[in-house]
Amino acid sequence: MAEDPPVVVGVSGASGAPIAVRVLDALKAANVPVALVISDGAVAVLREECGIAPESLASRAARTYSDHDLGAPIASGSSPTRGMAIVPCSSNTVARVALGLGDTLLTRAAHVHLKERRRLVIVPRESPLPTTLLRHLTTLSELGVVVLDAAPPYYLHPKSVDDQTAYLAGKVLDHLGVPHRLYHGWKSGGG
Repeated sequence: MAEDPPVVVGVSGASGAPIAVRVLDALKAANVPVALVISDGAVAVLREECGIAPESLASRAARTYSDHDLGAPIASGSSPTRGMAIVPCSSNTVARVALGLGDTLLTRAAHVHLKERRRLVIVPRESPLPTTLLRHLTTLSELGVVVLDAAPPYYLHPKSVDDQTAYLAGKVLDHLGVPHRLYHGWKSGGG
């Protein structure tokens, strides 16, 4: 029996590491295998925002790859996946993917998803958005990438940062086609 293809999750060095943790926990709870790549920049952010080491994220994945391992299976289009999310996605990572620079496993895996026309979701974290980043995000959107802004869901009346984080993680899973119970959407008939 063939193994289910994984969802590739890339964690880059932008603020928003709690969203990545929540996405990984939800994928594990849904029994979806994960191929995880953590950039060098993400290590410090994980410690600062979540108080965890990369090994803690690795325990949530079926397989973890070094960002320097360009020979990993997810660097090739012949390795099937269920899609990819880069969460959070730094402006540097956005630019490298938009410009076609596949110099790390995270950016190479993103390029594989683009060339194979597979689902790619990015959660950029920057404020305010500089013009160059807006141009790169437009390029990625035109290529079919889901650009999921990490905006809070005020219409759901979140009571905490955790509620907002769960919502954002749920939106990532929505775009990857993974069922979840992280938030309840807009109620029919208005809010």
